[in-house]
This record gives sequence, structure tokens and C-alpha cells, in this order.
Amino acid sequence: MEAQLANADSATAVRVKATINLGSETYFAQANKGLISDQLYSVKEQSMSILKEFITKHNIPNDVPDEVEEISSDDDENEISPNPPVKKPKKLD
Repeated sequence: MEAQLANADSATAVRVKATINLGSETYFAQANKGLISDQLYSVKEQSMSILKEFITKHNIPNDVPDEVEEISSDDDENEISPNPPVKKPKKLD
């Protein structure tokens, strides 16, 4: 009977834990119910959720306009210079 209680206690103990370091942030995932395979699946789902939230939180939106400096540099290329370059005539030998 004691062996069965020991097995029951070990079945509910936390066997699967994960520490996720993303940059300077640290996240934890753990599962403490069910078989080890169920705990692994639960920790995997928690980890994927943490990763998705991290990417969403730190992702730059696509609709942000480019920087002003980049736009002005494109305009400079299309402007006509007030002093065009002077070509030197070739010397004939």
C-alpha cells in the first residue's frame, strides 16, 4: 500500500519545468498534473504561448512609415544640380 501512495505522490509531482530566457526577460512554464507525456504537452503549449506573446509584444508593426531621412535622400537624387559637371576635352596625339 505504501508503494502505491509513493507512486501516486510522484505522479502528481512536477516533473516537467521549463525556463525560457528571451533577451533580458525570463519566463517559466511547468505542469504538475497527469502523465509525463501530458505534462510535456502542457509545457510545450505554455512555451508556444509565451513565445507568441513575446513576438507580438516586440514586433514592429508593418504600417510604420520609413524614416524621414530615407525619404529625403531619395528626393536629393532626383534634383538637378545647379553646377553640372564639366567634361574636359580629350587631347589628340
